[in-house]
Amino acid sequence: MLHNEGTLDRALRIIVGLILLSLIFIGPKTMWGLVGLIPLATGLLGWCPLYQILGLKTCPMKK
Repeated sequence: MLHNEGTLDRALRIIVGLILLSLIFIGPKTMWGLVGLIPLATGLLGWCPLYQILGLKTCPMKK
């Protein structure tokens, strides 16, 4: 599986995922925080299935 996310993209996804997951424990305490698992997982893996479908890539090309 090739990476299709750049460093900044991955960092932002991880941060957003952790913030959304925190909604389970603090704030409104809703289960909607589980949505944070999606950006967290894609950020940690460096691969986004939606980017693959749309043909997008934020990862710099390797020479």
